[in-house]
Amino acid sequence: MYAPTRPTSASHLPRARVLLATDMNDGIWDRSRTMGPDQQQRHLATVFGGSGFVGRYIVRALAARGWRVRAAVRRPDLAGHLQPMGAVGQIHAVQANLRFPASVRAAVEGADVVVNAVGILSSAGRQTFDAVHVAGARAAAKAAREAGVRRFIHISAIGAAVKSKSRYARSKAEGEATVLAEFPGAIILRPSIVFGPEDEFFNRFAAMAQISPVLPLIGGGRTRFQPVFAGDLATAVANVAEGAGKTGTVYEIGGPEVATFKELLDRTQAWSNRSRVYLRLPFMLAKLQALLTAPLPNAWRPVTLDQIRMLERDNVVSAQAVSEHRTLADLGVASPHATGVIVPSYLGRFRPRGQFAGYRG
Repeated sequence: MYAPTRPTSASHLPRARVLLATDMNDGIWDRSRTMGPDQQQRHLATVFGGSGFVGRYIVRALAARGWRVRAAVRRPDLAGHLQPMGAVGQIHAVQANLRFPASVRAAVEGADVVVNAVGILSSAGRQTFDAVHVAGARAAAKAAREAGVRRFIHISAIGAAVKSKSRYARSKAEGEATVLAEFPGAIILRPSIVFGPEDEFFNRFAAMAQISPVLPLIGGGRTRFQPVFAGDLATAVANVAEGAGKTGTVYEIGGPEVATFKELLDRTQAWSNRSRVYLRLPFMLAKLQALLTAPLPNAWRPVTLDQIRMLERDNVVSAQAVSEHRTLADLGVASPHATGVIVPSYLGRFRPRGQFAGYRG
């Protein structure tokens, strides 16, 4: 079992500069906040998936507010990048796997808040949608309830629906239901596509444009998205951890702009200084291509069949969520970052002459 770390006396804690996800400007961490003794190490938060793309931003946001953070991950030895996000001893990675309830129970012991940021985009081996999104979410919520955790925050996805054709979307909806059944006061956040330097959307298509003469425009590129910056999502999570939001409620999280799939690909090409031709693929033809490439590893496939099914529906915040005050703004993030402020800074490496081409004579 993981015993909660005893906080050091505040008067003996060094003042630490902590970089904030919400302080990102043009993709560069250009501002910092000094945490005073009264802010340091006040509560304990367990973040499942803390070393992942979204999880690391949540860890940073919580640490910046003085939380002690326990990052529950499958491979703690690969989570060393988290420790510089906080003061010495403030962030600690522990081994936990949602498929093994005993490790989950140990990871939540003594925590005030638990965040489940574990998710997969495609099934592989034992990491299936059911195992991770449904059974795993149930294990985390159950362990949190039994441990007397004050707040449970679950990261789901816009498009989650029990009747969806996409297995990913169905598993997300089933996971939400199991979370609320085990922990009725849980707060669920459903983001649209999440962007940031480690994302799998802009980076994926920029890399594709680097080696391919064409880019697939699935379904004519008409699917609408509302991309949200990972740092803004993390700020919302931190706000919820400190009391924002209504318990037992599902919030839909989107950024400040709505754009079609084609518009996002246009921006990706512009920011990476590429000009590839689009290959328009009707949904049926795209599904056939996905079936033919199914034997290949997921990393080698442009998109999976399940992802194509997701593209058949818009991925934006619903009018109902807006009218019911279940959005990012209602969780205290009034001015989220647009893609144009963040994405260009990390797509520079995909430019034909490299990210420093503009500085050369």
